[in-house]
Amino acid sequence: MPAVTVENPLTLPKVAASGDAAARPVLAVTTAPSGFEGEGFPVRRAFAGINYKHLDPFIMMDQMGEVEYAAGEPKGTPWHPHRGFETVTYLIDGTFVHQDSNGGGGTIQNGDTQWMTAGSGLLHIEAPPESLVMSGGLFHGLQLWVNLPKADKMMDPRYQDIRGGQVQLLASPDGGALLRVIAGELDGHQGPGITHTPITMIHATVRPGAEVTLPWREDFNGLAYVLAGRGSAGAERRPVHMGQTAVFGAGSSLTVRADEKQDGNTPDLEVVLLGGRPIREPMAHYGPFVMNSQAELKQAFEDFQAGRLGTVPAVHGM
Repeated sequence: MPAVTVENPLTLPKVAASGDAAARPVLAVTTAPSGFEGEGFPVRRAFAGINYKHLDPFIMMDQMGEVEYAAGEPKGTPWHPHRGFETVTYLIDGTFVHQDSNGGGGTIQNGDTQWMTAGSGLLHIEAPPESLVMSGGLFHGLQLWVNLPKADKMMDPRYQDIRGGQVQLLASPDGGALLRVIAGELDGHQGPGITHTPITMIHATVRPGAEVTLPWREDFNGLAYVLAGRGSAGAERRPVHMGQTAVFGAGSSLTVRADEKQDGNTPDLEVVLLGGRPIREPMAHYGPFVMNSQAELKQAFEDFQAGRLGTVPAVHGM
Protein backbone atom coordinates (compact mmCIF):
# COMPACT_ATOMS: atom_id res chain seq x y z
CA MET A 1 0.00 0.00 0.00
CA PRO A 2 2.42 2.68 -1.17
CA ALA A 3 0.28 5.88 -1.30
CA VAL A 4 2.79 8.51 -0.10
CA THR A 5 5.31 7.69 2.59
CA VAL A 6 8.63 8.72 4.14
CA GLU A 7 11.55 6.64 5.33
CA ASN A 8 11.69 8.27 8.78
CA PRO A 9 8.42 9.76 10.15
CA LEU A 10 10.38 11.34 13.01
CA THR A 11 11.59 13.99 10.56
CA LEU A 12 7.99 15.22 10.10
CA PRO A 13 6.01 17.76 12.16
CA LYS A 14 4.47 16.05 15.20
CA VAL A 15 0.84 16.21 16.22
CA ALA A 16 -0.92 14.95 19.35
CA ALA A 17 -3.95 15.87 21.42
CA SER A 18 -3.41 17.77 24.65
CA GLY A 19 -3.62 15.86 27.90
CA ASP A 20 -6.89 17.51 28.91
CA ALA A 21 -8.69 16.80 25.59
CA ALA A 22 -12.00 14.98 25.99
CA ALA A 23 -11.72 11.50 24.44
CA ARG A 24 -14.41 10.66 21.92
CA PRO A 25 -16.12 7.35 22.76
CA VAL A 26 -16.86 4.77 20.07
CA LEU A 27 -20.63 4.65 19.55
CA ALA A 28 -20.69 1.80 17.05
CA VAL A 29 -18.56 -0.40 14.80
CA THR A 30 -20.07 -1.50 11.49
CA THR A 31 -18.84 -3.94 8.85
CA ALA A 32 -18.97 -2.93 5.19
CA PRO A 33 -20.83 -5.32 2.87
CA SER A 34 -19.13 -6.18 -0.42
CA GLY A 35 -20.57 -5.50 -3.86
CA PHE A 36 -19.71 -4.41 -7.37
CA GLU A 37 -19.75 -0.99 -9.03
CA GLY A 38 -19.51 0.35 -12.57
CA GLU A 39 -18.48 -2.33 -15.04
CA GLY A 40 -17.85 -4.81 -12.25
CA PHE A 41 -15.00 -3.74 -9.99
CA PRO A 42 -15.32 -4.93 -6.36
CA VAL A 43 -16.20 -2.44 -3.61
CA ARG A 44 -16.87 -2.38 0.12
CA ARG A 45 -19.70 -0.02 1.16
CA ALA A 46 -17.99 1.62 4.11
CA PHE A 47 -20.99 3.52 5.52
CA ALA A 48 -23.70 0.88 5.11
CA GLY A 49 -25.84 0.61 8.23
CA ILE A 50 -24.68 3.89 9.81
CA ASN A 51 -27.37 6.40 10.76
CA TYR A 52 -27.06 9.51 8.57
CA LYS A 53 -26.98 11.78 11.63
CA HIS A 54 -23.51 10.34 12.34
CA LEU A 55 -22.38 10.70 8.69
CA ASP A 56 -23.54 14.22 7.74
CA PRO A 57 -21.96 15.85 5.66
CA PHE A 58 -20.67 12.57 4.18
CA ILE A 59 -23.05 10.54 2.05
CA MET A 60 -21.27 7.33 1.12
CA MET A 61 -17.79 5.85 0.74
CA ASP A 62 -16.63 2.84 -1.29
CA GLN A 63 -13.34 1.05 -0.87
CA MET A 64 -12.46 0.00 -4.43
CA GLY A 65 -10.37 -3.17 -4.42
CA GLU A 66 -7.77 -4.05 -3.22
CA VAL A 67 -7.62 -6.36 -6.27
CA GLU A 68 -4.84 -7.75 -8.44
CA TYR A 69 -6.17 -7.81 -12.01
CA ALA A 70 -4.97 -10.21 -14.67
CA ALA A 71 -4.38 -8.89 -18.19
CA GLY A 72 -7.68 -7.76 -19.74
CA GLU A 73 -9.55 -7.63 -16.42
CA PRO A 74 -9.26 -3.98 -15.17
CA LYS A 75 -12.65 -2.26 -15.16
CA GLY A 76 -14.07 1.22 -14.66
CA THR A 77 -17.44 2.94 -14.88
CA PRO A 78 -19.59 3.87 -17.88
CA TRP A 79 -20.62 7.49 -18.46
CA HIS A 80 -22.90 8.61 -15.63
CA PRO A 81 -24.35 11.90 -14.27
CA HIS A 82 -23.78 13.72 -10.98
CA ARG A 83 -25.43 16.74 -9.38
CA GLY A 84 -25.49 18.35 -5.94
CA PHE A 85 -22.38 17.00 -4.20
CA GLU A 86 -18.63 16.35 -4.46
CA THR A 87 -16.84 13.08 -5.28
CA VAL A 88 -13.39 12.45 -3.83
CA THR A 89 -11.42 9.64 -5.50
CA TYR A 90 -8.25 8.72 -3.59
CA LEU A 91 -6.11 6.21 -5.49
CA ILE A 92 -3.70 4.23 -3.33
CA ASP A 93 -2.48 1.72 -5.94
CA GLY A 94 -2.93 1.71 -9.70
CA THR A 95 -3.97 4.29 -12.29
CA PHE A 96 -7.36 5.78 -13.21
CA VAL A 97 -8.26 8.12 -16.07
CA HIS A 98 -11.29 10.38 -15.65
CA GLN A 99 -13.12 12.70 -18.02
CA ASP A 100 -16.31 14.76 -18.01
CA SER A 101 -18.77 16.18 -20.52
CA ASN A 102 -17.32 19.69 -20.03
CA GLY A 103 -13.91 18.64 -21.31
CA GLY A 104 -12.31 18.29 -17.88
CA GLY A 105 -10.44 15.29 -16.57
CA GLY A 106 -6.99 13.82 -16.07
CA THR A 107 -5.04 10.86 -14.72
CA ILE A 108 -4.52 9.92 -11.09
CA GLN A 109 -2.22 7.23 -9.74
CA ASN A 110 -0.47 6.06 -6.58
CA GLY A 111 -1.36 8.50 -3.79
CA ASP A 112 -3.20 11.05 -5.99
CA THR A 113 -6.68 12.42 -5.31
CA GLN A 114 -9.23 13.65 -7.83
CA TRP A 115 -11.75 16.00 -6.19
CA MET A 116 -14.74 16.72 -8.40
CA THR A 117 -17.38 19.24 -7.38
CA ALA A 118 -20.35 18.15 -9.50
CA GLY A 119 -22.43 21.17 -8.46
CA SER A 120 -25.10 21.91 -11.09
CA GLY A 121 -24.24 18.71 -12.91
CA LEU A 122 -22.19 16.92 -15.55
CA LEU A 123 -21.57 13.53 -17.08
CA HIS A 124 -18.47 11.68 -15.90
CA ILE A 125 -16.48 8.53 -16.69
CA GLU A 126 -13.64 6.75 -14.87
CA ALA A 127 -11.61 3.90 -16.35
CA PRO A 128 -8.18 2.30 -16.19
CA PRO A 129 -5.80 3.34 -18.99
CA GLU A 130 -5.44 0.99 -21.95
CA SER A 131 -1.93 0.04 -20.82
CA LEU A 132 -3.26 -1.24 -17.47
CA VAL A 133 -6.08 -3.14 -19.19
CA MET A 134 -3.48 -4.88 -21.36
CA SER A 135 -1.03 -5.68 -18.56
CA GLY A 136 -3.26 -6.09 -15.52
CA GLY A 137 -2.00 -5.00 -12.11
CA LEU A 138 -2.92 -3.87 -8.63
CA PHE A 139 -5.86 -1.50 -8.11
CA HIS A 140 -6.93 -0.02 -4.78
CA GLY A 141 -8.65 3.22 -3.83
CA LEU A 142 -11.51 5.03 -2.17
CA GLN A 143 -14.38 7.11 -3.44
CA LEU A 144 -16.04 9.43 -0.92
CA TRP A 145 -19.19 11.50 -1.55
CA VAL A 146 -19.42 14.82 0.32
CA ASN A 147 -22.70 16.71 0.40
CA LEU A 148 -22.95 20.35 -0.66
CA PRO A 149 -25.10 22.84 1.25
CA LYS A 150 -28.19 24.09 -0.54
CA ALA A 151 -26.49 27.40 -1.39
CA ASP A 152 -23.75 25.57 -3.36
CA LYS A 153 -25.66 22.72 -4.99
CA MET A 154 -26.04 24.50 -8.34
CA MET A 155 -22.55 26.01 -8.49
CA ASP A 156 -20.40 25.50 -11.58
CA PRO A 157 -18.58 22.14 -11.64
CA ARG A 158 -14.92 22.20 -10.58
CA TYR A 159 -11.93 19.85 -10.36
CA GLN A 160 -9.04 19.66 -7.97
CA ASP A 161 -6.26 17.26 -8.96
CA ILE A 162 -4.26 16.70 -5.79
CA ARG A 163 -0.94 14.96 -6.40
CA GLY A 164 0.36 12.60 -3.75
CA GLY A 165 3.36 14.83 -3.15
CA GLN A 166 1.07 17.73 -2.19
CA VAL A 167 -0.52 16.09 0.86
CA GLN A 168 0.53 17.37 4.27
CA LEU A 169 2.63 14.70 6.02
CA LEU A 170 2.63 14.58 9.82
CA ALA A 171 3.60 12.05 12.48
CA SER A 172 2.69 11.04 16.01
CA PRO A 173 5.26 12.10 18.65
CA ASP A 174 6.99 8.68 18.69
CA GLY A 175 6.88 8.28 14.90
CA GLY A 176 4.62 5.25 15.17
CA ALA A 177 1.92 6.80 12.98
CA LEU A 178 2.30 8.53 9.61
CA LEU A 179 -0.56 10.94 8.87
CA ARG A 180 -1.43 12.14 5.36
CA VAL A 181 -3.74 15.18 5.52
CA ILE A 182 -5.56 15.13 2.17
CA ALA A 183 -8.11 17.82 2.96
CA GLY A 184 -8.97 20.13 5.80
CA GLU A 185 -6.82 20.90 8.80
CA LEU A 186 -5.24 19.00 11.68
CA ASP A 187 -3.74 20.88 14.63
CA GLY A 188 -2.97 23.90 12.44
CA HIS A 189 -1.55 21.88 9.53
CA GLN A 190 -3.55 22.38 6.32
CA GLY A 191 -4.11 19.75 3.65
CA PRO A 192 -4.31 20.69 -0.04
CA GLY A 193 -7.98 19.82 -0.67
CA ILE A 194 -10.31 22.84 -0.75
CA THR A 195 -13.78 22.01 0.52
CA HIS A 196 -17.10 23.84 0.40
CA THR A 197 -18.30 21.94 3.44
CA PRO A 198 -15.66 22.06 6.22
CA ILE A 199 -14.16 18.56 6.56
CA THR A 200 -10.92 16.79 7.45
CA MET A 201 -9.71 13.70 5.56
CA ILE A 202 -6.61 11.80 6.73
CA HIS A 203 -5.00 8.52 5.68
CA ALA A 204 -3.07 7.17 8.68
CA THR A 205 -0.55 4.32 8.71
CA VAL A 206 -0.05 3.03 12.26
CA ARG A 207 2.83 0.68 13.01
CA PRO A 208 2.14 -2.55 14.98
CA GLY A 209 1.60 -1.76 18.65
CA ALA A 210 1.56 2.01 18.09
CA GLU A 211 -1.22 4.35 19.17
CA VAL A 212 -2.11 7.86 18.06
CA THR A 213 -4.46 10.34 19.76
CA LEU A 214 -5.31 13.32 17.60
CA PRO A 215 -7.00 16.63 18.41
CA TRP A 216 -10.41 16.73 16.72
CA ARG A 217 -12.69 19.68 16.19
CA GLU A 218 -15.64 19.47 18.55
CA ASP A 219 -18.04 20.78 15.88
CA PHE A 220 -17.07 17.89 13.55
CA ASN A 221 -18.29 14.32 13.57
CA GLY A 222 -15.68 11.54 13.66
CA LEU A 223 -15.33 8.34 11.62
CA ALA A 224 -12.49 5.85 11.21
CA TYR A 225 -12.57 3.33 8.34
CA VAL A 226 -10.02 0.49 8.30
CA LEU A 227 -8.50 -0.03 4.86
CA ALA A 228 -6.20 -2.83 6.00
CA GLY A 229 -4.97 -4.49 9.16
CA ARG A 230 -6.47 -4.68 12.62
CA GLY A 231 -6.42 -2.63 15.76
CA SER A 232 -8.74 -0.69 18.04
CA ALA A 233 -10.57 2.62 18.20
CA GLY A 234 -11.20 4.91 21.15
CA ALA A 235 -9.59 5.05 24.56
CA GLU A 236 -11.69 1.97 25.40
CA ARG A 237 -9.87 0.06 22.60
CA ARG A 238 -12.91 -1.16 20.68
CA PRO A 239 -11.60 -3.83 18.24
CA VAL A 240 -11.70 -2.97 14.51
CA HIS A 241 -10.37 -4.69 11.41
CA MET A 242 -10.28 -4.31 7.64
CA GLY A 243 -13.63 -3.24 6.20
CA GLN A 244 -15.02 -1.86 9.46
CA THR A 245 -15.99 1.71 10.39
CA ALA A 246 -15.80 3.09 13.93
CA VAL A 247 -18.32 5.86 14.66
CA PHE A 248 -17.11 8.28 17.34
CA GLY A 249 -19.25 10.31 19.71
CA ALA A 250 -18.66 13.82 21.01
CA GLY A 251 -15.31 15.03 22.30
CA SER A 252 -12.11 16.86 21.32
CA SER A 253 -9.76 13.95 20.55
CA LEU A 254 -9.91 10.54 18.90
CA THR A 255 -7.64 7.53 19.28
CA VAL A 256 -6.70 4.61 17.04
CA ARG A 257 -4.25 1.83 17.89
CA ALA A 258 -2.69 -0.95 15.83
CA ASP A 259 -2.52 -4.50 17.15
CA GLU A 260 0.92 -5.92 17.90
CA LYS A 261 0.38 -8.60 15.25
CA GLN A 262 -1.05 -7.75 11.85
CA ASP A 263 -2.44 -9.87 9.01
CA GLY A 264 0.02 -11.45 6.61
CA ASN A 265 -1.22 -9.20 3.78
CA THR A 266 -0.34 -5.90 5.47
CA PRO A 267 2.46 -4.85 7.83
CA ASP A 268 0.52 -1.95 9.41
CA LEU A 269 -2.93 -0.68 10.34
CA GLU A 270 -4.19 1.53 7.49
CA VAL A 271 -7.11 3.75 8.43
CA VAL A 272 -8.96 6.71 6.93
CA LEU A 273 -10.08 9.32 9.47
CA LEU A 274 -12.96 11.60 8.51
CA GLY A 275 -14.61 14.52 10.21
CA GLY A 276 -16.95 17.22 8.99
CA ARG A 277 -19.32 19.91 10.15
CA PRO A 278 -22.88 18.62 9.72
CA ILE A 279 -24.94 20.56 7.17
CA ARG A 280 -28.24 19.74 8.89
CA GLU A 281 -30.42 20.41 5.85
CA PRO A 282 -33.05 18.12 4.30
CA MET A 283 -31.43 15.61 1.93
CA ALA A 284 -33.09 13.86 -1.02
CA HIS A 285 -30.72 11.27 -2.49
CA TYR A 286 -31.34 8.91 -5.38
CA GLY A 287 -28.58 7.33 -7.45
CA PRO A 288 -26.16 9.98 -8.74
CA PHE A 289 -28.18 12.99 -7.52
CA VAL A 290 -28.12 14.50 -4.02
CA MET A 291 -30.55 17.39 -3.57
CA ASN A 292 -32.73 18.93 -0.85
CA SER A 293 -36.19 17.86 -2.05
CA GLN A 294 -37.99 15.32 -4.19
CA ALA A 295 -38.94 18.11 -6.59
CA GLU A 296 -35.23 18.94 -7.08
CA LEU A 297 -34.47 15.26 -7.65
CA LYS A 298 -37.19 15.10 -10.30
CA GLN A 299 -35.74 18.20 -11.97
CA ALA A 300 -32.26 16.64 -11.95
CA PHE A 301 -33.56 13.54 -13.76
CA GLU A 302 -35.43 15.68 -16.27
CA ASP A 303 -32.32 17.79 -16.92
CA PHE A 304 -30.22 14.65 -17.38
CA GLN A 305 -32.70 13.10 -19.81
CA ALA A 306 -32.92 16.35 -21.78
CA GLY A 307 -29.13 16.54 -22.14
CA ARG A 308 -28.79 19.62 -19.93
CA LEU A 309 -26.05 17.95 -17.86
CA GLY A 310 -23.96 17.54 -21.01
CA THR A 311 -23.57 14.90 -23.68
CA VAL A 312 -21.05 12.12 -24.12
CA PRO A 313 -18.18 13.23 -26.36
CA ALA A 314 -17.91 11.33 -29.64
CA VAL A 315 -14.31 10.34 -28.74
CA HIS A 316 -13.52 10.27 -25.04
CA GLY A 317 -9.93 9.08 -25.20
CA MET A 318 -10.26 6.24 -22.69
